[in-house]
Amino acid sequence: MAFTAQDVKALREKTGVGMMECKKALVESDGDMDKAIDYLRERGLAAAQKKASRIAAEGVVLPYYDAQAKKGVVVEVNSETDFVAKNEKFMDFVTGVAKTVVATNPADVDALCATEFDGTGRTVTETLNDLVLSIGENMKVRRFETMDGIVSTYIHGGGSVGVMIGFDVADESKAATAEFDAMGKNVAMQIAAMSPEYLSKDDISAEESEKMHSITVDSALNKPDSLPMPILNSLIEEAINEKKWSDEDITVYQGLDNKQRKNFTNFISKEALEILAGIAVSHKAEIIENKIFTGLVQGRIAKQIKEICLLEQDFVRSDLFQGSVGGYIDSVAKELGTEIKATNFIRMMKGDGLEKREENFAEEIAKQING
Repeated sequence: MAFTAQDVKALREKTGVGMMECKKALVESDGDMDKAIDYLRERGLAAAQKKASRIAAEGVVLPYYDAQAKKGVVVEVNSETDFVAKNEKFMDFVTGVAKTVVATNPADVDALCATEFDGTGRTVTETLNDLVLSIGENMKVRRFETMDGIVSTYIHGGGSVGVMIGFDVADESKAATAEFDAMGKNVAMQIAAMSPEYLSKDDISAEESEKMHSITVDSALNKPDSLPMPILNSLIEEAINEKKWSDEDITVYQGLDNKQRKNFTNFISKEALEILAGIAVSHKAEIIENKIFTGLVQGRIAKQIKEICLLEQDFVRSDLFQGSVGGYIDSVAKELGTEIKATNFIRMMKGDGLEKREENFAEEIAKQING
């Protein structure tokens, strides 16, 4: 069966595959359009299997929210190069994956890949294989996380980071306002920029809290120059009186004036400082009972909490509000005349934990020259 250039064009429009591949498919199928499509799909599967071993650590993270269904998802789809991540077909596929998750609520990535892709009659895997043939790179649906309810989203850096944050709003009609939309986006941007680990300090478990306290105590003891002066002076006194320091370090320290002693670490040896830390650790039991030391530890933990807990963080848009993120949300709630509570968030970074491809341009050129 003969075929024309218009047939090649029609096949390309149906499949998205390149002109030469479409022409070859029509030759192999003797001009039968349906057989040509099947041929290309088989080629897509073969191409996907061939390219599966290639590292795919680029791509995009896409947050997507269906306001009508009140369901959101953040999905990561990887490609080999950042260039492909800007491809319109690739982005259409990623958006379709997100819509498929919202519509079908699959249990995991394997279930998602076996699910019909966004009402097409073909599975996500089959659609992905077609895309691999069309674009020519290994691609993979890596992960997704969902969230129900009222959700705000933010995508950073063209898909390098995707964020969703959920809210409880007493008067849900207020969630449709421009003020709420702006607030949700601003908080989501905060999450993207500041990478909080917890929503609030209440989400830190007793085990994690104890671990934080232990690390803070040990860190303070191992950096004796940061200890309160009364404690530090007693440690130095022991080092000198019991000759735990070398004669040279003792002489150097005793020769310092009061101003210099405030920066004594610039004058004594590294070994002397290590000895001082060892003395501090040996007196750990009594030091942690010292009220001054207790206050120091509590202050440092409070600072850490302010860094790792979203609602306790300083709001970065100080031009809009000066105070914590929690305070900013409360101020918008007051303005809207309702109660707003942040309930949870998801922050997903592209390629996080994946092996990156090492580029060797000389090797790539050599491969091309040698065929």
